[in-house]
Amino acid sequence: MWATIAAALKKIAVAILSNKKARNKVCTFILVSSVAVFMPLAAALAIFQGKVEFTPDQMKEIMENIDPVELAKLTKIQETMDAIEKAMRDADIDDRYEEAQALYILALYDYSDEKDFVERLVGCFEEDQSDRDLIKNVNKEFGCDIDPDDYIKVVNGLRSTTINPRILKDPSTKNSEDLVAWTKEAYSDGWGYVWGTFGRVLTKEYFADLCSQYPDHVEVYHDYIQKHYLGKRCADCAGLIKSYQWYNPDTGQIVYGYGGAADYGANSMYYAATTKGSISSMPEIPGLGVWHDGHVGIYIGDGYVIQAMGTKYGVVRTKLAGSSFTNWFKIPGITYP
Repeated sequence: MWATIAAALKKIAVAILSNKKARNKVCTFILVSSVAVFMPLAAALAIFQGKVEFTPDQMKEIMENIDPVELAKLTKIQETMDAIEKAMRDADIDDRYEEAQALYILALYDYSDEKDFVERLVGCFEEDQSDRDLIKNVNKEFGCDIDPDDYIKVVNGLRSTTINPRILKDPSTKNSEDLVAWTKEAYSDGWGYVWGTFGRVLTKEYFADLCSQYPDHVEVYHDYIQKHYLGKRCADCAGLIKSYQWYNPDTGQIVYGYGGAADYGANSMYYAATTKGSISSMPEIPGLGVWHDGHVGIYIGDGYVIQAMGTKYGVVRTKLAGSSFTNWFKIPGITYP
C-alpha cells in the first residue's frame, strides 16, 4: 500500500511544484488545516528523504510513468533536500532539518535557484529561537511574506508526528541516556496524554478503539482529546517509557512488545525493579524512574522530571522537589552507567 501511496504522492508533488498556482492553492490548504490533515506532508517528506522503500519492480513502474522533465524536477528536489539536511547537520542543528525542508517545499521552492539558497536558509535558524523569530528571519532574508501562524500550524504538526532518530546515541541498546533524550523530545514535541497509549499517533480509528476499550479513562474525555490530541503522538505515564523501549530504530516505528520489553503498568514496572529506594535516597542518575502509587515519571537530571501527567496536561516537565513521587527505581530493561 505504501508504494502505491508513495508513487501517487510523487506525481502529485511534481504537479504542485510545477504549477505555482496549484502549489499556492494546495499549500494554503495544508497550512490552514488541522494537524491531522497535515499528515500527507509528513508522508511526502518521508518519501523525499528516502524513508519509504521501493522494490525494483515498483521503481521500474514509477520510472516508466515519470517523463524526463518531471524526473529532473524530482532529482533537483531530492538534491536540495539532501543539501539542507547536510547543512543543518554541519551547523549542529540537525534536530530541525525537517523544519527547514518543510519551509523549502511549502514556501521557498521559487527561491531555490538563487545563489547560496541552502546556506541562506540554514542561516535563518538560531539557537533558542522562537518559530516567529525564525519566520521573521526567513521573510527578511528572502523578501517573502510567510504568515508565522500558518507556519506554526504546520511545524507543530510535523513535530508532534515525527521522531528524530538522531537523538539516540546508541540505538542498538535501550539505555538511560537515550531514554532521557527520548522523553525530552516527547516533551518538546508536545505529546499528549491518552490512557492506554504508548507513543503512536492518535488517528481517528485508534481513538475510537481506545474509547471503546477504556470508557472510564478515554471516552469520558472524548471532546477534550479530540480537540487537543487527535493527530498527535500520545502516551500514558508508563506508555511514555514503553514508547522508547518499543521503538524499532531500523524501521522508525513504535511496535507493541518490540525487543521483548514487558508491557508494564506504573505499579508493575516499579515492583519489577530490582534496584530502588525512597526519594530521599535517590542518586543523581538521569534516566531513573520515579514513582508513586499508580504513576511513574522519568528523572532527567538537575532536579527535573518529565512525565505524562494526565489527560488535561499531556507530557510535561516538572520539578522533582515538592512533587508527590515517593520512590525511585532503575527501570527494568534499561541499562544504566
